Amino acid sequence: AAHGARKMEDYGRFLALLASTLLVGFLSVIVSLVWVFHYREGLSWDGSLGEFNWHPVLIITGFVFIQGIAIIVYRLPWTWKCSKVLMKFIHAGLNTIAMILAIVSMVAVFEFHNAKNIPNMYSLHSWIGLTAVIFYSLQLFLGFAVFLLPFAPVHLRIALMPIHVYSGLTIFATVIATALMGITEKLIFALKNPAYSASPPEATLVNCLGLLLVIFGSLILWMASRPHWKRPPAENAKILRPIGATPEGTEVESTMTNSNADKSDLTGNTEAARKQNINFDEAGQRSTM
Repeated sequence: AAHGARKMEDYGRFLALLASTLLVGFLSVIVSLVWVFHYREGLSWDGSLGEFNWHPVLIITGFVFIQGIAIIVYRLPWTWKCSKVLMKFIHAGLNTIAMILAIVSMVAVFEFHNAKNIPNMYSLHSWIGLTAVIFYSLQLFLGFAVFLLPFAPVHLRIALMPIHVYSGLTIFATVIATALMGITEKLIFALKNPAYSASPPEATLVNCLGLLLVIFGSLILWMASRPHWKRPPAENAKILRPIGATPEGTEVESTMTNSNADKSDLTGNTEAARKQNINFDEAGQRSTM
C-alpha cells in the first residue's frame, strides 16, 4: 500500500511539473506574439520587418516549445501502455514539425536581410543557430534511419541510443541559448528611442520572455533526466515484436553487453524472441533498482 501511495504521489508530482512546463511553454509563445503585434510590425511575408517577425515566433513555437514536448513524450505515464512504435512516430512527428518551422523561420530572416541589404551570417547568434539547425536535421535523419525504420541491427541501436539522447538534449539547450542571444541582439538593434538601457516596457516584456525560455528549458531537462520517469522496460515486452526488434530507449541499452545484442540476431522464432524480451526486461528492471 505504501508503495502504491508513493507511486501516486510521484504521479501527482509528475503531472504538476508537466502542467507547469506546458503553461510556461504556452506563455512563451503568447508573449512572443504580443511582442511582435503590440510593439513591432506584426506578421507579413513581403520583405518588411513583419517578415522578420516570423523568425522569433516560429523559433519559440517550433524549435523551443514543440521540440521540448517531443523530448518528454516518452515520459507521459498514460502512454506506457501504447505501442512503443506509436510513441516513436509521435516523437519523430513533433520533431519534424519543429524542424519545418525552424527552416521557415530562417528563410524569413534571409529574405528580410536580402530585401534590406543587411549582411547574412555575421553574428555569433547566426553561427550557432545555423549549427543547431544542421545538427538537428542530422539527428532527425539518423533517428528515422536507426530507430524508426526496422532495418538497423539491435546492437547499433543500443550503441547509438545514449548518443541520440545526449545530442537531443544538447541541441535543445543550444537552441534556447541561441534564442536568448537573438532576442538580446534584436532589442539592442530595435530599441533606439527610448534605448534598451532606458528599460522601456518592450525591453521588460522581452527580458521576461527570455526568463520564460530558460524556465521552460530547465523544466524539460529536469523531466528528461529523471531515471524513474523513464518508460518502464516491462511495458515494451508486452508487445510481441519481430525478431531482433528489442526494446530500445530503455535502461537496458546502457546495461546490455554487445554479446547479448549479437545473440538476438540469431533468434529463430517469436517464442525465443519473447523469452529474449523478458531477459531484456529483467536487465532493465535490475538497472533501475
